[in-house]
Amino acid sequence: MSALFQRNLHASLPNVVKGEGNYLIDETGKRYLDACGGAAVSCLGHDCAPVIAAIKEQVDKLCFAHTGFFSNEPSEKLASWLVDHAPRGTGAGGVMFLGSGSEAMEAALKLVRQYHLENGEPERCKVIARKPSYHGNTLGALATGYHETRRAPYDPLLRETHYIDVPYRYRMMREGETEAEFAARLAQQLEDKILELGAKNVMAFVLEPVVGATLGCVTSPKAYFKTIREICDKHGVLMVADEVMCGMGRTGTTYALEQEDIAADITTLAKGLGAGYQPIAAVLAAQKIMSVISQGSGKLWNGHTYMSHAVVAAAALAVQEYIKSENLHDNIRVRGQQLEKCLHNAFSEHPHVGDIRGRGLFWSIELVEDKASKKPYAATQEIAMKIGAAALEIGMMCYPTQGCADGIDGDHVLLAPSYTSTEDEIATIVAVLERAVSAVIGG
Repeated sequence: MSALFQRNLHASLPNVVKGEGNYLIDETGKRYLDACGGAAVSCLGHDCAPVIAAIKEQVDKLCFAHTGFFSNEPSEKLASWLVDHAPRGTGAGGVMFLGSGSEAMEAALKLVRQYHLENGEPERCKVIARKPSYHGNTLGALATGYHETRRAPYDPLLRETHYIDVPYRYRMMREGETEAEFAARLAQQLEDKILELGAKNVMAFVLEPVVGATLGCVTSPKAYFKTIREICDKHGVLMVADEVMCGMGRTGTTYALEQEDIAADITTLAKGLGAGYQPIAAVLAAQKIMSVISQGSGKLWNGHTYMSHAVVAAAALAVQEYIKSENLHDNIRVRGQQLEKCLHNAFSEHPHVGDIRGRGLFWSIELVEDKASKKPYAATQEIAMKIGAAALEIGMMCYPTQGCADGIDGDHVLLAPSYTSTEDEIATIVAVLERAVSAVIGG
């Protein structure tokens, strides 16, 4: 048995030894096209020379200096870059850097609490989020999200969170209901929940602008987010956008909320921020947050040892600069349109593909046992996992997961290919997925 505590102690995983473009290569020489970035992480493939060079250059200068004593140039530059490119309405915000998306969500929740305390509203301590959702694996983040099977073992340890529904068109839109009516009905849930809890008791509303792992690339109807923003402002509730998976270019713009023409009060970032070249996450706080804290204690109460690590920040800055210099947002949109079209061509008429959804280079197919009734497969059948395994055997990584129908049942397969993907690679991704689906449930 390996001394490494693997995710599955009974699995025999291939050892990866090299990355080459958008492929990973194992010790036998087998090549795997990375169609999911691991978990929407490797957005520049696995051998981006300018990013690697930036890491090497920074290592030669400085690796670590504790932020209780020093700041450092890469972190300062990266923070300025993120604020300068933030959605309109963020203002002169501030950024803290951490090691993972889960850490970022923990830090965001603590920052919300600090804001309300320094703003003279200590009674604000309740959090509203959407279900299903996933905001990370640490206890605070896990409590905020709502993925039944991931939460279940730790329920006794989790703080209370209050939930409204995600506007999940495929399973929640009523027959004859317009997009505007659907948006209004789902947004009203937030106001109702705030009033139920008492507006003066609610500190934050947490959401993913495009829902990732739990539902598979679910977008919201037009007008939904503007209404949500208005409700939060009306009741003094901070809006926290979890862009760990959907942000940093994944849906076609640097921040996912840019496309909704609003800004969050606090935004969490990770995955595409560092593209996997170094582990990094961030919390972006809007100007109004910074102003209250600056005029109050003037201190961030929540610190971590490896915050603003110089090598990590240098890598992430190089990633963002490369995305911009190579106009990769244009490629995301073009290849995203291709991916959408190819998926519809391959699966629209498939008897067991109920829905195809996404934005940019962030797409999923939902598998169903019965298309007419939308009946999901039972989780015990592990349909998505079998499709993922079949694709890996062919030589492609995708992201299969379960629970999208009710938290337990419901299968979808998520695709999050690199921003550098070529036309041929996108075509290959869909062709391999089609073969994998056919091998597991026919066609």
